[in-house]
Amino acid sequence: MEIENNASILMVVFILFISLFCTCFIFYKTKVHCRCKICHAYVTSSWSFEFDNLCDWYTHLLQNSPTKTIHIHVLHNTITSNHQNVEYMLKTRFENYPKGKAFSAILGDFLGRGIFNVDGDSWRFQRKMACLELGKMSMKAHAFEVVKYEIDHRLTPLLSSCTRKEHQVLDFQDVFRRFSFDVICKFSFGYDPKCLHESFPMSELAIAFDLASQLSAQRAMTTSPLVWKIKRLLNVGSERRLQESINMVNKFANEVIRQRKKLGSCCNHEDLLSRFMAKTKDSIYLRDIVISFLLAGRDTVASSLTGLFWVLAQQPKVVDAIRAEAMMVTQHEAFTSFEQFHELHYLHAVVYEGMRLFPPIQFNSKFCLQDDTLPDGTFVRKGTRVTYHSYAMGRMETIWGSDCLAFKPERWLKDGVFYQENPFKYPVFQAGYRTCLGKEMALVEIKSVILSFLLRFDIEIAYPSLTPRFSPGLTATYAGGLPLRVRERRGKI
Repeated sequence: MEIENNASILMVVFILFISLFCTCFIFYKTKVHCRCKICHAYVTSSWSFEFDNLCDWYTHLLQNSPTKTIHIHVLHNTITSNHQNVEYMLKTRFENYPKGKAFSAILGDFLGRGIFNVDGDSWRFQRKMACLELGKMSMKAHAFEVVKYEIDHRLTPLLSSCTRKEHQVLDFQDVFRRFSFDVICKFSFGYDPKCLHESFPMSELAIAFDLASQLSAQRAMTTSPLVWKIKRLLNVGSERRLQESINMVNKFANEVIRQRKKLGSCCNHEDLLSRFMAKTKDSIYLRDIVISFLLAGRDTVASSLTGLFWVLAQQPKVVDAIRAEAMMVTQHEAFTSFEQFHELHYLHAVVYEGMRLFPPIQFNSKFCLQDDTLPDGTFVRKGTRVTYHSYAMGRMETIWGSDCLAFKPERWLKDGVFYQENPFKYPVFQAGYRTCLGKEMALVEIKSVILSFLLRFDIEIAYPSLTPRFSPGLTATYAGGLPLRVRERRGKI
């Protein structure tokens, strides 16, 4: 027992020594090689005295930069909100700005060789397969039916039960995460976790998935990858918790694949995994695909809905306009197919405007393969991380005008018809060769929830003084959630 105690003490001392060494090394590098105010503010976190969120500080810096580009030298990161730079990275010089080995290393334990963590032939193969399947009318119809079922049989009954409890406050971020998790699991794998059941069961898988996403994102925020790599080597702290959560997610993915293989071709399955299995039998590859689609279909939709409802709860005129358009299009009848959503131009504009101000993925990074110069004149050295900041871009006067901070769906309409802005000015769904393949399905899911909700219920923010604060994660997550009160509408259609 004494030997074990001594070993534990030695391990703690060793970890403290390594942590101290890394801290001193980073401080030395910062102090000697970079004396700029931006790096000092980042390392000391002094930016937090003035800004609630790191993304708001970055936005402030980018707004005041003549080129709309800044440098965080201690992170070897160039950050831009210049749409010409974005087009250059995602289209003009696409091959020179891959995700890169550094990014793949950060997310490799979690996402493996999934589509969001690879470049080159592996990315092209997965994208081609996904594009073929997601583009099929049968898949679109299947997705709509899954969403409709979850709304009619889970979401609406849950909200109705809440209206009967006076003054009850519901965390809508939690509700939307449960909803989107059920939907993506049923659509992609034919599995129903029932997270949105009225009993509100806690899904161990969802909890593990959240933790894996959060801790993987924290790796990217360290000033040196040496910190998390040493912790991973020693299997301590956040890296130990990350590995435990990843193991649980992998166990789920492997079990889903095993069950699908067991069923074989005797059943005609509509789920996405079954269609991918017809193209490849590599279990590890399929596992990585499962996890990647979970990340894409769950977190981004939930984050988008949370941001939109945060805004809609404070925009009664916008809510009235959404209801009026829906009544005009449907003539008081229910929406029965995803084609009907194409007629709702104002609703479409509302969704785009909401994601302009609160994008589900606030920034996206690539790594420069060879020395290059961006269109704004910024020199980028080989190996530099280059980030385009969607959150900041939505707040740029140079792109959206002097009213860029106002929620104004009309900016997306011309004569009442939705008008698509240059995607490189609005890279919420990425742009160019990496444009989101699930964009159309995500929009139908988001609009379905908004319509079904607003046509039946009224909402208000429980604590009006609340301001958005974000937690670390691969997608925008609101610290403290989104507390809303719900009331049944009178005269609902």
